[in-house]
Amino acid sequence: MNKLRETFFTSLRLGLTSFGGPVAHLGYFERVYVKEKGWLTHEEYSHMVALCQLLPGPASSQVNFLVGLQRSGWPGALSSWAGFTLPSALLLYAFAVLAPKAHGPLLDAALHGLKLVAVAVVAQAVWGMAARLCPDRARTGIALAGLVFLLLFGGAFAQIAVILLGAAAGVRLCRGVSQASGSQLSAVSPKAAWAAFAVFGILLAGLPVLASFMPGGLVSLVDISYRSGALVFGGGHVVLPLLRDALVPSGMMTDGVFLAGYGAAQAVPGPLFTLSAYLGAAAAPAGASLAAWGAAALLFVFLPGMLTAIAGVPLWKWLAGHPAAQGALAGINAAVVGILGAALYDPVWTSAVLGKGDVAIAVTGFFLLEKWKIPPLLLVGFCLAASLVLKSL
Repeated sequence: MNKLRETFFTSLRLGLTSFGGPVAHLGYFERVYVKEKGWLTHEEYSHMVALCQLLPGPASSQVNFLVGLQRSGWPGALSSWAGFTLPSALLLYAFAVLAPKAHGPLLDAALHGLKLVAVAVVAQAVWGMAARLCPDRARTGIALAGLVFLLLFGGAFAQIAVILLGAAAGVRLCRGVSQASGSQLSAVSPKAAWAAFAVFGILLAGLPVLASFMPGGLVSLVDISYRSGALVFGGGHVVLPLLRDALVPSGMMTDGVFLAGYGAAQAVPGPLFTLSAYLGAAAAPAGASLAAWGAAALLFVFLPGMLTAIAGVPLWKWLAGHPAAQGALAGINAAVVGILGAALYDPVWTSAVLGKGDVAIAVTGFFLLEKWKIPPLLLVGFCLAASLVLKSL
């Protein structure tokens, strides 16, 4: 199997099995790309995560895109994005077409089981990354300070503040720490980076102008999708209010239709941004192509995040190889551990663990991953079965 095919099928496997949202996805990626495949070192991976945390857009999809870029070049970046994105996008598009109204206690229990999968996966990621990226008191202190800061203040912009404060603390506390292996991030030329940034800005400024001439049409949907992807920090759950406020008051869909899609998005693996495939199809007027509207919304909600990821790589690569930046990057890596630790508690733990039975399932799932090294798909099966049994008691 050549590199490009391997990149696609590995990403497709993740797209079919990665439940739990962006933080859980980062845990799955570390398990597969770093531990299983060895495509990245731990430091390279942590640098990708830190870079994408600073950028607007879906962080896990941006990381996956950059992994494909590093592994197989530009074709690998596109195939990696497609493999991770298409499974959930197609499922949500099918939901928009079929519009099933499935409800009931068994479905609720199954959805709850998927949330418990996320608890185990994120816990393992935090445990492993803390051991590698916080090996001394200084970096452990940076991680704990970031965790406490986020638990007290929260929010996507607080995450950016934690990364910046981690960099400042690393300059003072982590001098002499070597981060050289992180300098091997994907080579993106300055010309390509500037071109990506220019396209990002042109679309952000130009699409609203075009949409003003065709209100309620496909260009308006493209503009809404692109602006939502370009202006959101913090992942899929943060983009939802932007999409709702643009689509519902304008009359493109009702709140009931919007919320039905959001509920369905909780039951599928992969990035939550793929909800846009459902929203695009659901917003299509009578006689329009549902597939065209769904595809347009999907592509343009992801596009700004990919453009900013491309634009950010050269700067990050320079920082990772600059002696004066080594302490800052060590502090950033420790701050990322704090960010993941805070996310493990809220929203992952708080939304999934509602009683002693849930604690038992989540802890058992963690040990199944960490000690017995079971595949994530088996963990999904265990948590689903355990949640259904717990619901029947």
